[in-house]
Amino acid sequence: MRRTDFHFDLPDELIAQHPAAERTASALLCLDGDSGALADRQFRDLPQLLHPGDLLVFNDTRVIPARLFGQKETGGQVEVLVERVLDERRVLAHVRASKSPKTGSRLRLEGNIAVEMLGRQGELFELALSSGGNESRATGESVLDLLDA
Repeated sequence: MRRTDFHFDLPDELIAQHPAAERTASALLCLDGDSGALADRQFRDLPQLLHPGDLLVFNDTRVIPARLFGQKETGGQVEVLVERVLDERRVLAHVRASKSPKTGSRLRLEGNIAVEMLGRQGELFELALSSGGNESRATGESVLDLLDA
């Protein structure tokens, strides 16, 4: 199984912003190991679905608010969608702007986050937190700290 097997368009309005009021009503995707068929169920159905020897995979990941808006040094608007966190200071992201920012340029994102454009990797841009001046929140904080704020 590969991550690319699961590529599909998912409109923003279909992404849950908050947990279900009744947690047992949460969606559950079930795979029939014999037929390979997928079925949409609810978490409350889990006890009836499990059999001895079944594998249950828990996904305890969190969704981080990875879409940020800001400005280029020129004043132009920019939208950054973080695709992958590389380390505490760097991310790969989609960047939308009227003109693509150049390597070495700086962006000021919402929350007073200063980033520098390090380069491009295919369709993605490598961005790094930068000090950006004394008023920047980036100094001493990791990417996840800033996104989770």
